[in-house]
Amino acid sequence: MPENLPITMKDIARALGVSVATVSRALNDSPRISSVQRKRIQEYAKEHNFYPNVIGEALRHSRSQSMKVIGVIIPEFVHYYFASVLSGIEEEARARGYRVMVAQSNERYDKEVAICDDFYKNKVCGIIVSQAKDTKHYDHFQRLMDSGVPLVFYDRICTGVNGSRVVVDDYNGAYAAVSHLIETGCKRIAFYGSPMNLELSKNRYNGYHDAIVKHGLKVDEALVRLCDNRAQAEAITPEILSLPAEER
Repeated sequence: MPENLPITMKDIARALGVSVATVSRALNDSPRISSVQRKRIQEYAKEHNFYPNVIGEALRHSRSQSMKVIGVIIPEFVHYYFASVLSGIEEEARARGYRVMVAQSNERYDKEVAICDDFYKNKVCGIIVSQAKDTKHYDHFQRLMDSGVPLVFYDRICTGVNGSRVVVDDYNGAYAAVSHLIETGCKRIAFYGSPMNLELSKNRYNGYHDAIVKHGLKVDEALVRLCDNRAQAEAITPEILSLPAEER
């Protein structure tokens, strides 16, 4: 066997003169074989840097036990917020004996659909997802739920699917922020928001709008801009600040 190839259970069985089933039982600490044989096989495996194919084993036993892998879909790896959420998911999942399989949609509906299909084929036991910006149809999510795959939405949710959700109160957050600015003397407040097909965008805008109206001010749609990342904000802000005071 070439030195650069990882060894398999068959290789261990051949080297030690036992069956593959015996190797498998030893690596799983089965009491069906003697402690001496278990230790011998485990030490050989450790010496040769052998690690079982966890996913393969889970798939092999998937009819009798759930595969302890959770699929996670994030819009972008490079976004600090999503990276932070992923870190928390991985930490909590590992503490409970689960592994995490992660994929990014790159804010594309078609890729999101493909990822859902891949996760289903790989028999994940559940999926945590923040939908892509251009996702406007939710059949792929509904198919998963109809097939018995638990689905949890975080941050970005869709009202077209009756799934579990982990979200912040975007409406009250925006309302409180705008109210605070008005109470400190601000009268013309711009709103930078992501695409309005996202529920969080609608909720944030509604909080912004209602706070302005509640305080007796006028909503100026010229100050409402599509802006969902730092680069867009940096491009838009000089234009906003250059407006005459009565137009800001």
